[in-house]
Amino acid sequence: MPTTGPEPEGCDDPALSAKLATPARVVTVVAAALIDADGRVLLARRPPGKAMAGLWEFPGGKLHPDETPEAALTRELAEELGIDLRPACLAPLTFASHRYPDFHLLMPLYAARNWKGTPAPREGQELAWVRVEKLADYPMPPADVPLVAMLRDLL
Repeated sequence: MPTTGPEPEGCDDPALSAKLATPARVVTVVAAALIDADGRVLLARRPPGKAMAGLWEFPGGKLHPDETPEAALTRELAEELGIDLRPACLAPLTFASHRYPDFHLLMPLYAARNWKGTPAPREGQELAWVRVEKLADYPMPPADVPLVAMLRDLL
């Protein structure tokens, strides 16, 4: 027999429920929490001219048609950071599901501790290695913000 407890906070918000139930174009992007030997996480700052310029995010990008999330992330990290990361080194961690005004973002976040090369900015972005307890100090796009708590639990 199913049991129920008290209504979780926010679950009774009809405006939020309606917003989340409204059809929207779903955009899937993948992101990585690259974790170095000191337990720091790599963040990339969105460069001028891009949407949400100046905000910090976990590196990654959009999937191409018929591309797996792991293949897309491997490709994106090579393009953006110049590193060689094998799909087998990616551990699925969590995901974000966030409604922006024009689309709904679905973003799996993978953790990686092993790659070849030194991450370097290749697309005009700034990079920062950040201790997990300091991640919340970096302004991020709304979809990235909830991922910080998951990383705190992992690290």
